[in-house]
Amino acid sequence: MRRYVIIGAGAIGGGLGARLVQAGVPTVLVARGDHLTALQRHGLRLRTPAEDITLPVTAVASITDVELTVDDVIVLSVKTQQLLDVLPEAADAPVRDRDGVLQGTAGDLLPVFLATNGVSAERLAARYARRVFGICLWMPAVHLEPGEVVIRGVPISGVLHLGRVPTERTEAADRALLEEVAADWRRATFGVELPGDVMAWKHRKLISNLANVLDALVDDQQAVRPVRVAADQEARTVLAAAGVAVIDDATEAAARAEGFTVEPVPGLEDTRLGGSSWQSLTRGTGSIETDYLNGEIVRIAHENGLAAPVNARLARLARTAIRRGEGAGSVSATDLVTAVGGTTPSVPGDRQDDRP
Repeated sequence: MRRYVIIGAGAIGGGLGARLVQAGVPTVLVARGDHLTALQRHGLRLRTPAEDITLPVTAVASITDVELTVDDVIVLSVKTQQLLDVLPEAADAPVRDRDGVLQGTAGDLLPVFLATNGVSAERLAARYARRVFGICLWMPAVHLEPGEVVIRGVPISGVLHLGRVPTERTEAADRALLEEVAADWRRATFGVELPGDVMAWKHRKLISNLANVLDALVDDQQAVRPVRVAADQEARTVLAAAGVAVIDDATEAAARAEGFTVEPVPGLEDTRLGGSSWQSLTRGTGSIETDYLNGEIVRIAHENGLAAPVNARLARLARTAIRRGEGAGSVSATDLVTAVGGTTPSVPGDRQDDRP
């Protein structure tokens, strides 16, 4: 049986790990700080619409604390901006066979799955790992308290699309591995699909994630809806002009409809539970993923001689909030709309000012 070594035991990694442990699948969680201490002392508390349980888990501070074997799978579920803090150590970790004989390093021998938002993580990982797999995930999970994760999806915990990156490198061994991983994760209450091109799914998810910064910075989402629409339209224009493959809206909507619904969790009905960027500001982590979401659209625009002023200015607002140590909801809707300075998206050849 495979063992999953999950680096980053927050909302996504902790939620995935909790469900795998419940399903009896060998799992190790790599965490840090108060969260690691709570996991080691008390276990992982999992709260869902139907459960409030504490699971005994194996938790360590570093992948170097794990005796890796050739049967292990590494799952990276840190934010993209944190990947370079963990990738070198993970890639260079020694791997042994079932008899304890050293075979090489994790980067050369073990599959690495990226449970991340955005579309840059796979390229970063490829600098360190030979076999890289992308995950497009929809999982309504929250991590705010040490030793605790909340999953709000029912009847399944989330929907995951998995695939080798780049897809042209998929070999028979990769297909066999993907089927094995899919079977394990389906047992752990996840819906799992194996599309031909996982990055087309991740680019579509990227468009949805452009609103994460609005969720993080502003409490009144209705008031900033024009900005949300403008960022979305600008991204679609840029991706189309750059010739990037993106799953169409109807296909994505159908996949979501067959997945889960979000329901309240007892005891948290009156508590705001925001998305990943909101959680970063709420926990005061000191970083935010916006440069790899809205900033990704800016990068693609620049590489194709275009501009993406709406997304560039949203990324700048997020960086400012981090530098100032501001929490979630710290920007008024009026100030944000003013700072963005108009909500008309750029078009091919439109060189509006998008400088930071």
